This record gives sequence, C-alpha cells and structure tokens, in this order.
Amino acid sequence: MDKTRQFTAVIEREDDLFVSLCLELDVASQGATVEEARDNLVEALELLFECAPSRSERQAQSS
Repeated sequence: MDKTRQFTAVIEREDDLFVSLCLELDVASQGATVEEARDNLVEALELLFECAPSRSERQAQSS
C-alpha cells in the first residue's frame, strides 16, 4: 500500500545550480532549474524509501 508523505524542502541557488534539501531527512539533490532540483529531490527520496529496510526487517535484524 502506497502512503503519501509530506516533507519540507528548501531550494537555494548556488552558483549556476539550484540545491534542494529535505530538512527532515537530510537528503539533498540539485538541478539546473528550481523544478529540476525539486524533481531530483523527490526521486532521491523515493529511492531512499525503496531501499530502506521495512519496519519488520529492522525488527528481525535486532532480534
């Protein structure tokens, strides 16, 4: 089941790029435009959640 999550993103210009940062998870990305920086951050967060162990996997590892 897919869940929708909301996080805070800060996007700032650094030289010729825009850097995006998810404050809650300390994940960053960048892009040539604000939109690209945001989209790249969303993709990075999606990958984080896909690769992160599930709660049941974490419980099994700690047993």
